[in-house]
Amino acid sequence: MPFAQRLTCTISEACQVTGLGRTKLYELIGAGHLLTTTVGRRRLVMVRSLLSLLETNISR
Repeated sequence: MPFAQRLTCTISEACQVTGLGRTKLYELIGAGHLLTTTVGRRRLVMVRSLLSLLETNISR
């Protein structure tokens, strides 16, 4: 399944796709720039919010 069609991805996958480190990703989550959900102990990033963040930064 293409990445853009997925609903969620792991923190590691988000790091690979964006080229950002885990610390920066968690900073963006803490600042409310990325939406996440937790399933058990696993935190998943909402792909839509990740793509939206990237598109916003491209247009600047």
